[in-house]
Amino acid sequence: MGNLYYENHAGTFLVSHRKALSHHMPVSHFHSTYEIYILMSGKREFFIQDRTITINEGDVVIIAPNILHRTTNAERPKHERLIINMHEQYFSLDGSHRGALQPMLERDYLILKDSLRNRQLIETQSRAIIQEMQERGSGFELFAQTLAVQLLIKCCRQFRQHDAEPLASPSPMHERISEIVRYINEHYMEELSLHLLADRFFISPYYLSRSFKEATGFAFVEYVNSVRIKEAKKQLESSSLKVNLIARKVGFGSVTHFGRVFKVVTGHSPLHYRRKGE
Repeated sequence: MGNLYYENHAGTFLVSHRKALSHHMPVSHFHSTYEIYILMSGKREFFIQDRTITINEGDVVIIAPNILHRTTNAERPKHERLIINMHEQYFSLDGSHRGALQPMLERDYLILKDSLRNRQLIETQSRAIIQEMQERGSGFELFAQTLAVQLLIKCCRQFRQHDAEPLASPSPMHERISEIVRYINEHYMEELSLHLLADRFFISPYYLSRSFKEATGFAFVEYVNSVRIKEAKKQLESSSLKVNLIARKVGFGSVTHFGRVFKVVTGHSPLHYRRKGE
């Protein structure tokens, strides 16, 4: 129905605008940049970190680096959204952004629920970014980055003015799955099979498998692998541990299997991130 996609060579700035009748994110999703997700129309289910949240037209979600997330269809799958991914290096040269963006920098994610005044501000800024990326005039990337930083500042001002509302789960089933997700996030280095978790939480494996997919958008094994690979990527970038030791530390019994899953989840081999960290 309408698409715009731009990513710079370094992978540190990305803008994606889409109007779609329906969409499920096909792969696990985490990255080293901040993500601004603006739902311009429609309704979406948004899984972030350990819970599923329903977002509506006018809502903004800001996600910190390396936080696992995925969007799926709600009852109205037709939607329009703008996504901006930015590395923190673009926020300011001297660190002066830390005060202005504090609510965002100290949390894994922010959810800004719609208010009429806020929607008008966000809509205007979003359309300006889309126009800049479509026209691609001289200095368009820098100009769009500046607009995106302004957008982040406006969102953080809005967040400060209104106490964050508690994020209710869509249903008791979602809350139950959130409890299981939190367990996985804390025990990813241990053996985690569908049957073991079903026994631990006193539910059937079939119910866990079906409900997990419905609530998070992930198949059970896919989510466990994604959490493990996310942790492995952090260790590859921040330590000098050998790959086989990292594989074992995050819960993989076989380094060959680890390498295969790592490539599926990230699109790269483990050594790609080791080289980036050196």
